[in-house]
Amino acid sequence: MNVLAVLAPVSAVIALIFAYGLSSWIGKMDEGTDRMREISGYIREGAMAFLRREYKTMAVVILVLFLVLGFGIDWLTAVLYVFGALFSVLAGYCGMRVATKGNVRTASAAMSGGMNKALKVAFRSGAVMGLCVVGLGLLGIGGVFVLFGVESASVITGFGLGASSMALFGRVGGGIYTKAADVGADLVGKVEAGIPEDDPRNPAVIADNVGDNVGDVAGMGSDLFESYVGSIISAITLAVVMPSIKPTFGYEFDLPPLAGSVFPLVLSAIGIIASIIGIMCVRGNEKSNPAAALNAGTYISSAIVVVFSFVLSWVFFANFNCAIAIIAGLIVGIAIGKLTEFYTSGDYKHVKKISEQCQTGPATTIISGFGVGMLSTVWPIIMIAVGILVANAFAGLYGIALAAVGMLSTTGMVVAVDAYGPVSDNAGGIAEMSKLPKEVRMITDKLDAVGNTTAAIGKGFAIGSAALTALALFASYSQLAGLESISLLEPMVIAGLFIGAMLPFLFSALTMNSVGKAAYQMIEEVRRQFHCDAGIMEGTCKPDYARCVDISTKAALKEMMAPGLLAIIAPMAVGIIMGTEALGGMLAGALSSGVLVAIMMANAGGAWDNAKKYIEEGHFGGKGSESHKAAVVGDTVGDPFKDTAGPSINILIKLMTIVAVVFAPVFVAIGGLL
Repeated sequence: MNVLAVLAPVSAVIALIFAYGLSSWIGKMDEGTDRMREISGYIREGAMAFLRREYKTMAVVILVLFLVLGFGIDWLTAVLYVFGALFSVLAGYCGMRVATKGNVRTASAAMSGGMNKALKVAFRSGAVMGLCVVGLGLLGIGGVFVLFGVESASVITGFGLGASSMALFGRVGGGIYTKAADVGADLVGKVEAGIPEDDPRNPAVIADNVGDNVGDVAGMGSDLFESYVGSIISAITLAVVMPSIKPTFGYEFDLPPLAGSVFPLVLSAIGIIASIIGIMCVRGNEKSNPAAALNAGTYISSAIVVVFSFVLSWVFFANFNCAIAIIAGLIVGIAIGKLTEFYTSGDYKHVKKISEQCQTGPATTIISGFGVGMLSTVWPIIMIAVGILVANAFAGLYGIALAAVGMLSTTGMVVAVDAYGPVSDNAGGIAEMSKLPKEVRMITDKLDAVGNTTAAIGKGFAIGSAALTALALFASYSQLAGLESISLLEPMVIAGLFIGAMLPFLFSALTMNSVGKAAYQMIEEVRRQFHCDAGIMEGTCKPDYARCVDISTKAALKEMMAPGLLAIIAPMAVGIIMGTEALGGMLAGALSSGVLVAIMMANAGGAWDNAKKYIEEGHFGGKGSESHKAAVVGDTVGDPFKDTAGPSINILIKLMTIVAVVFAPVFVAIGGLL
């Protein structure tokens, strides 16, 4: 048994124990008034009911792919696929259970303890999600190494395939659910009826708050779980297919020849400890910006990884080359996060400019938001390109994979910051529906505004890592498929390139249309209830919340299948019909166009959202003004951009690549039918 590999599952267990401790602490917090507990119960029941139905649907996909892998590849890969899928589901499920407990406790904390206490409860609720993601991810990968030895690295891609496939279904399904409810609640409630956000008279308000959890907590958790696992596996598979990657000290510490695959596991173990320290360092006060406290935790955890990357690089390779590659990934990740904040935060000029454009109506609002989204692709792409060149210069293709691992080494902290946002958003909704004092809603709104930016930063990390991870997996695919190079002078490669470049657009069209269909049903239902029962607007009777929850649930489960299956079927079809070189072209095309589309959509959506919130703070007319109505329309367009299509594309890219890696022997054997 590899001694150093044991560090991975040990640190993973520590993360899970720490998550349990935080969960217990959150459970002891006060839930507030009876009305607050009642509303929180509605949200929790709706969220858990959706997850149960979603997981039943996913079980069919898991079973089919298990049989395909078992008969087509080997049964160990198939078994690891199932474990990867189950761990992904479990990470999202555990995180969402705590988030649906933390929302009401955050609102209660804002009422009794002010900003600092509310921030602590909301952030620690998100931290449980973060620690479950890294704990279960590294427990799965590290556990395989400990149980089966380093030779299992050749089949561990099955675990990654399970994580990626479930992440895509979870992200798309949750995204469709939450945006259908959000669009219906906003367009009919805010624009047509003129009632505040989270007003209890809005029939879609519970479905909207449920959506924050199934999309932005459970779906996001599975998304970052997949990113984290995928980055580690990309480094491991490269070490396997390129045996020259191994430590200089050989067998001195009883390490096998493929010990280069252990290095990312040890680095990730350090990252977990660094994330725990960063989580405990998040502190705020009544006068400080919550973003400053969250940034402090992120910087502390990143600094710890930087220090230890030098130590590990020297111990393993007797040089600092791998450390430089890791740090390049970390710097790129942080830079993308800051660039995302620059383009999506109300503190900077781009969001303020969109808010100003809202004064002239929805059309100019949408035009300016699109412009910001497109402009926001420039520097992140340049940073990714620089990161790739630096990592490759010092450690080759293996360095590029390590850059992705470095970028996501502090995933526990990144997810904690990301998941904090939906908890704060829910807390604001509960405060509004429970008619808590205005001061409480001011605190939750401030937390929520920061949460919108942190969510965009989390998406930026995932998208940036997708480029590096997919490139490393692409290198593994080329080795397994026996491709020394892919020539752009070959017609089959060019055909594959165009097909691949088209797929992110097709995928986005499917997901956007799915949100549109579901939102149409939601809008019609909310309008029907308003028109048929005057007592709803008068506040003398309750809306039918359950009907709206059911509409979002059914639409999400129905519409998530086509986009989810596209990512699995497309690379298999191209690999079987057109051959391995065409598949290489397809993966390259999907990577280049997918990263651009994902960044544009995520940042445009985030900018529109915070432009609306900037106006709601009292600028350019404030709530209820014509500017506000235009901003709501822009935010509605941006909702599926930032929470459904955009963040799902990074999973699409990696899932197609890992499908190519897993099935490469099959494609080589067939040789292409054309």
